Amino acid sequence: MMTPFQTGIIAEASSDALFITFNVNRSEINTLKNALAAAPALIEELQAQFPAAELHAAIGLSDLIWDELDTTRPQLLATFPHITGKDIEFTPTDVDLVLHIRSSRHDTTYQLASVLFKAFGNSVTLVDEVSCFKYLDNRDLTGFVDGTENPAGEQRKAVALVGDEDPRFEHGSYFNLMRFVHDLEKWEKEDIKTQEDIFGRTKHTNQEYPSAEKSVHAHTKRTSLKDENGNSMEILRHSMPFASLTEKGLMFASYSKTPVIFNLMLESMVKGDENGNTDHLMKYTRATTGQAFFIPSNQWLMSLSNSK
Repeated sequence: MMTPFQTGIIAEASSDALFITFNVNRSEINTLKNALAAAPALIEELQAQFPAAELHAAIGLSDLIWDELDTTRPQLLATFPHITGKDIEFTPTDVDLVLHIRSSRHDTTYQLASVLFKAFGNSVTLVDEVSCFKYLDNRDLTGFVDGTENPAGEQRKAVALVGDEDPRFEHGSYFNLMRFVHDLEKWEKEDIKTQEDIFGRTKHTNQEYPSAEKSVHAHTKRTSLKDENGNSMEILRHSMPFASLTEKGLMFASYSKTPVIFNLMLESMVKGDENGNTDHLMKYTRATTGQAFFIPSNQWLMSLSNSK
């Protein structure tokens, strides 16, 4: 039975993923609408064909293309923020459309990507395609476990899915995607204690430092935010490493019911706290892309068949 939300949003971590971005040919908007309307059924068909592959997908649209498809829009949809600090800068590289496809089998991930790309036809132009993989026990190529603080169980829906605060776009999600290219040669010159202090957690046993023992520059310090009531501000991360012999890094991917939390995390990393203490992990990696999207509900996608 089809879920109201796209299953790629809240499914558990996968061992294989594709992040594919496109720009849209505006003269082929009706072709795009037909493809998006057909996508939930195409995805469900392949999920049924490969039931053990844990195949999931999420299709997202940016601020740049949204108004070509709908006369109303998600309340907080915007382009990726341009954030500049003393030593770090995150620059928007927004595109129109994203596919986030993942499974436990690379062949199945590829097959769904191929089916959807064929459906889009001449309506899109490929911008980027990054294949990612599970590294060891869900570690980044720095050697540290990624996504440790993710919400679990039903809390994943509570964190990631828009609710009745924006009823027209209920069951959707705000998606942020960044490609980080690591300087692993520089990173691997640091001793393990220095690396652990930069992250704010132990490397091999994945134990987070007590708050009082964290450096103000620690990655976990800069990205662990509290609201005015002292509650943790959460996002759902689906980041995964990518690598070739010449370039290695992380596709940072996060879902949330609001983009505000992610934007605050970026500010904390780049501009720092009230004393300007920034995230020192950024000395060993650089963001080459920054993109923001809204992942609409399956019902919204299917409704496009009636909106010519």
